[in-house]
Amino acid sequence: MSYEDQYLDQYLLFKELSDESENTTDPSYVVSKSVLLCPKQAVNQFGARFIPVIYFTNFLLSYLGNGLVLFIIYKYEKLCTVTNIFLLNLVLSNLLFAASLPFWATYHLSEWIFGMALCKMVSSAYFIGFYSSILFLTLMTFDRYLAVVHAVAAAKSRKKAYAIIASVAVWCISIVASVKELVLQNVWKSPLNGLICEESGYAESTMNRWRLVSYYQQFLLFFLLPMFMVMCCYISITVRILSIRMKEKCRAIKLIFVIIFTFFACWTPYNIVILLRAIQISRSSEDADLCSDAESLDFALYVTRNIAYLYCCISPVFYTFVGKKFQSHFRRLLAKRIPCLKRHMNLSSQSTKTTSQRTPHSAYEY
Repeated sequence: MSYEDQYLDQYLLFKELSDESENTTDPSYVVSKSVLLCPKQAVNQFGARFIPVIYFTNFLLSYLGNGLVLFIIYKYEKLCTVTNIFLLNLVLSNLLFAASLPFWATYHLSEWIFGMALCKMVSSAYFIGFYSSILFLTLMTFDRYLAVVHAVAAAKSRKKAYAIIASVAVWCISIVASVKELVLQNVWKSPLNGLICEESGYAESTMNRWRLVSYYQQFLLFFLLPMFMVMCCYISITVRILSIRMKEKCRAIKLIFVIIFTFFACWTPYNIVILLRAIQISRSSEDADLCSDAESLDFALYVTRNIAYLYCCISPVFYTFVGKKFQSHFRRLLAKRIPCLKRHMNLSSQSTKTTSQRTPHSAYEY
């Protein structure tokens, strides 16, 4: 179907609906200026075709990766260290976020079939998990900075109480930032797409103001601030590692480079699109290219958002299985479940622990 046909179909449908509701129109939604109708069939078809597959894949990867980390923490570790407390909270935030993905995948396949309560709850869980995951990654980076750069001073302050208080603060910030979803998310029936779960219930100008708040909140609080902290902390860690004699200096620096590169490769495109969406909403002048711009941004948002979501699945790999201690735990787990592999594995966990206790590189030896 051509763009003109799509536009004509939507115009006829809009005219029919407006004629039917001529006597029941809410005056607060009446505008005296022309309204530009942008057909989004292509975007919706793209979402219905690809997004469910990506969401279900992210869900499975997240629960496999984070579930394995959770099992290893339960089986071999104790929650008496700051690192393990932060890691546990990061895993829980990833699992909370991933738990919402099957609902959204089903939604993209057809319509919202889960009711009003789950619309609000799933939307809130989605953003709470998403925001807390970013903040816990940033918090773990800052904790590594303290452990490596200020090892002596941090030894007194990096206690269990510090980790618990910091974790509670992260969860509170994430919940407060997601309250909007509980208030604004509603279910309504669209003539084109069936039951819709999205922000609604207020005048369009009010909704646009809230969208701007959300976009700038995410860009500033959940991207620029974490980016600044991650860069400063890892630059300081790298300088510290280069300034001392350390047997595995190159490995530590390579790990830092991989973490920084992956963090920015996953998060930067998504947040640039978020900023562009905010700028688009802020534009008051109507343009003939607004529809094509909106459609391009919708496609870009679909792609970049899923790249960012993938980081929530793979982040435990960088924060656990690249460390020698967790590698040792994983080998022990495999050897226990698959005895024939035992003779091919070197389970030298005690020697690894001994060699990693005395150097700043121990911050990477989870």
